[in-house]
Amino acid sequence: MKRNFDTIFDRTNTSAVKWDCVEEVFGDSEVLPMWIADMDFPVAPEIIEGVRRRLEHPIFGYTKPWESVIDSVVERVKRKYGWDIRPEWVVFTPGVVPAISTALKAITHPGDQVVLQGPVYYPFWKAIKENGCHIENNKLKFSNGKYVMDYKDLEDKFKPKKLLFTEPSGVKAAILCNPHNPVGRMWSREEQEKFGEIVLKYGGIVISDEIHSEIVLSNKKHIPFASISREFEQNSITCYSPSKTFNLAGLSVSSIIIPDEKLRNEFIRAAGHTLGKVSVLSLVALESAYRYGDEWLSDLLEYLKENLEFLLKYFEEKIPEVKPIKPEGTYLVWLDFRKLGLNGKELSEFLVKKAKIGLDDGYLFGPSGEGFARLNIACPRSILKEGLKRIEKAVRDFIR
Repeated sequence: MKRNFDTIFDRTNTSAVKWDCVEEVFGDSEVLPMWIADMDFPVAPEIIEGVRRRLEHPIFGYTKPWESVIDSVVERVKRKYGWDIRPEWVVFTPGVVPAISTALKAITHPGDQVVLQGPVYYPFWKAIKENGCHIENNKLKFSNGKYVMDYKDLEDKFKPKKLLFTEPSGVKAAILCNPHNPVGRMWSREEQEKFGEIVLKYGGIVISDEIHSEIVLSNKKHIPFASISREFEQNSITCYSPSKTFNLAGLSVSSIIIPDEKLRNEFIRAAGHTLGKVSVLSLVALESAYRYGDEWLSDLLEYLKENLEFLLKYFEEKIPEVKPIKPEGTYLVWLDFRKLGLNGKELSEFLVKKAKIGLDDGYLFGPSGEGFARLNIACPRSILKEGLKRIEKAVRDFIR
């Protein structure tokens, strides 16, 4: 059965951050929100049914992950990516961002350096700083409308520093985002091999955020970093979650894959009693999604691809001054507004006050995000069309 994703569900007055915090975030209740990365679609009915069945039992006490929910993660990773993982490698956390912060706490000490690749998801920057570490920004290179890694700069970040005396690099970890948020790249095996070889050559650990790995809008195939080699596997932490794929962000559940026993124990120790446990209903939703949600997901991906093509055609024909970077994965589109000649703050004001649309400001993703903005296409097409019409009118008025 093909799902109808055109239906608009009113999310106001449900405490939805995207819709009920518009005035708080943008200062104007008339702004159309197309920013935060969740979807305006109802979840798969199989997930609702799974949660409903669990609700029939009237006790919700302390719960540990049960065998079948762990197996659902193991089986899905094998089925989707061909990567054989073991049940004991799986650690559940209430979200990928808390897990990345915990991973940094386990790997680093205050004063160490951590590599990220800007422009990149802004909570990464905060997580590094909050762990007392310094950011080494291995900026992605933007060439001919496509982002690529800068391997020379990456190695320079890790190389010992030659001052009066040669000092070892303080870089202990690198965060890989795949698919990359916000630029939408799905890194190839070759690209990840080069990246991993450099990081491991200097004793670093790779933290691979693969939360968007099932949202594939191209003919690419997601390749988990850790699946490439035994060495990569044993020197990495991989983060998965059904939250983006199945629209479960409000249930706060992630599965973190840590093959190396010593590293896994350090992660668990770093989590302590502060990270928090995953709720029983979140685990039920995860298992229901992974076991029974593929038909819904197939329909979703088809709809998202159609939304993306609609957006690309709209910009090409009606707003050629703004260049969308076509994503290979994620339902997020990185828009290049630099031809308008506005700085980050000016572009933000232009979008909110003139276009009446709420996007994620590009500069939040790092200095190389200046002049860009991120738009979420996971919504009914009528909402997407309204958002694009608002951008079109504002741009026409601006250049008139």
